[in-house]
Amino acid sequence: MQTPLQITVRGLALNDRIESYVRTRVDKLETLSDRITGCHVMIERPHRHKRHGQHLHVRIDLVVPRGELVVSRDPAARKEHEDLYASIDAAFEDAQRILGDHVRIQKNHRAVR
Repeated sequence: MQTPLQITVRGLALNDRIESYVRTRVDKLETLSDRITGCHVMIERPHRHKRHGQHLHVRIDLVVPRGELVVSRDPAARKEHEDLYASIDAAFEDAQRILGDHVRIQKNHRAVR
């Protein structure tokens, strides 16, 4: 990656375990494509409602040549209750799928030329 990984956390404390876990997940994304030039991961715990439990919103912005890929995972919208690591995993699984699709499209686009 050309720019360093950015991790933003709102509503909870960022500790070394969370940061390390996010970095390993980003490293896995880089194995899919060496053309990722930047990555920003935002983990947010919105205001908790006593009847709705804990919801975590995870957003991943990947900067690639010719664009930006954005993955947003919000368990509250799906009426799911997930812990922190499950939310991070779900967002990065979506990111892997979207990045894989992007890589395939770029390869096909280059082959057509």
